[in-house]
Amino acid sequence: MEEKRTYQLLDKATLKKSYIRWMMFNLVATSFEFLEALGFSYSMQPVADKLYKDRPEERKAMLQRHAIFYNTEPQLGALINGIVCGLEEQRALGKKELDDEFINSLKIGLMGPVAGIGDSMIPGMLIPILLSIGMGLSVNGSVLGPLFYIIAFNSIILIGSRFLFFKGYELGAESVDLFVGKKAQKITQAFSLLGVIVVGGVAASYVNLSLPFVLNFGEAKIDVQGILDGIFPKLLPLLLVIISWFFMSKKGVSPMKMIGSYFVLAFGGVGIVYLIRLFM
Repeated sequence: MEEKRTYQLLDKATLKKSYIRWMMFNLVATSFEFLEALGFSYSMQPVADKLYKDRPEERKAMLQRHAIFYNTEPQLGALINGIVCGLEEQRALGKKELDDEFINSLKIGLMGPVAGIGDSMIPGMLIPILLSIGMGLSVNGSVLGPLFYIIAFNSIILIGSRFLFFKGYELGAESVDLFVGKKAQKITQAFSLLGVIVVGGVAASYVNLSLPFVLNFGEAKIDVQGILDGIFPKLLPLLLVIISWFFMSKKGVSPMKMIGSYFVLAFGGVGIVYLIRLFM
């Protein structure tokens, strides 16, 4: 932990403005050249106004410094914003070792590890868990499912990102140790594995596909789906998930095209089953 600040230029109101701007506008004016850079620079504007209110050239230089390419997972990435706020404050107070290159290098160096951990935690674990609970609550058409997801997701994200932002501000450069090195790689791998397990559980619970065929051979009847379940339960849903992953991941098929294809196949399959039963 770094020593408690005996003197600081940034008050809590300024830090709150910076945090809110990042959470609300981190993806503003994105492009392949900048991605989240302009959102990051916009979040730094209240900080620059406070630190260099009487030095417009230094204020301008600070905002330009943070308008270069930047991209990370936005929610967990709030930690980096807090760290940069703390470093910029110490730089304005006269710490010569905190030059432009140091701050930019630290920010760029952290965005990759934070993105890896954040992508494993939020899209890979948190969202599937909350969606699975929400879908369970909505089985009978209840509105509790979407309400639960909206409230739970936003509450966790807002509380968590706010905590990380201010913790980053308190820790400053010392927080780098939390997100680089072997420990960070192990954390990322653990969350990635947990995310795969969660997605697998959600698929097994909510993806349904069956073959409603019963073959008649005189007095003998063969239930095709019953035989498949006896050999490999949930085999067809598993194949459906694997096929979906293959086309979206390897062939670049968009989710909307996959959904449209499944609608066509579903209607076609029902029609085929109806015709078979009609002529049997």
